[in-house]
Amino acid sequence: MNAAAQSATDPLTDEIQRTINVPFYGPLGFGKKSQQLSVAFDTGFSDIWIPVGCDDCMNPQYNAAASSTYRNTGNAFNVNYQGLSYAEGTLAYDTISMSGLKVNNQYFGAVTDVSSNFNADPISGCLGLGFSSIATSGKPTFFENLIMQEKVEAPFFSVHLTRGKASGSKITLGGYDMSKAVGPLTWVSVISKTFWTVIDTGSNFIYVSQALANSIYANILGAGPAANYSSGFFSFPCDSNPTISFSLGGHDFGLNGYGSTNCIGGIIGLDDAFMEGIVIIGNAFMKSWYSVFDYSHGARVGFAPSINNAQ
Repeated sequence: MNAAAQSATDPLTDEIQRTINVPFYGPLGFGKKSQQLSVAFDTGFSDIWIPVGCDDCMNPQYNAAASSTYRNTGNAFNVNYQGLSYAEGTLAYDTISMSGLKVNNQYFGAVTDVSSNFNADPISGCLGLGFSSIATSGKPTFFENLIMQEKVEAPFFSVHLTRGKASGSKITLGGYDMSKAVGPLTWVSVISKTFWTVIDTGSNFIYVSQALANSIYANILGAGPAANYSSGFFSFPCDSNPTISFSLGGHDFGLNGYGSTNCIGGIIGLDDAFMEGIVIIGNAFMKSWYSVFDYSHGARVGFAPSINNAQ
């Protein structure tokens, strides 16, 4: 390992809107002068994209003209989020950095058109932390480049998410902070090096089929569809204190305080056909479990009880 290898920590913000959160996000530096822009950190995605000369984008954009190291390939770049949103433009490369860690000639999407829903979020773009096997660009991800160039102390990154607070969450590249955990790590192997097929930082809730959600909440006395929320949300009495856990890799992981302060459940039902055979485990789970995403040992995710559980 390079003697100059290090770890770096980025603060994450949870933009709380009522009881529903947009994804956790933090700063990322672009260009030779490291222009800071807010991006979502998403393990269910493997590209970087940021607006460059986007006429309809309402959030801050990257001023590529101010960077002498910016190059645009002219090749088309587009990402589609399950038909719900999109970002389109061209493939470019430049220096990208996070808290002292830097990759030269990192490929990313310089987008000129995004779906309108992105303008409602307090982010400019996205940093994908999945595996490059599913990258639209066909290029190594930012963190994979850090590993290959031996710029990080360890081939993993870790995430601590707060509960009910806009600040205090963080992501650490190349290390982990066990002061945010109250127990040892339990490791779960990744099924394939595509998505982190255990957990997804880009999803705020835990998504299951509508039929499974109905079955779960049927076991909680007084639970039912949540008024004034979208279909699939449930509410339950605050004093019911249900016990719910997930079995991953033969280990049980319980949820601690998974409902919000007004007892809206963190498990959401979606269309049965769309969710057939899958469950998306997102940030509602990670608020109970400090999470480590490890590229070694064949790829695995480690979970330690979060300090949130002791508060």
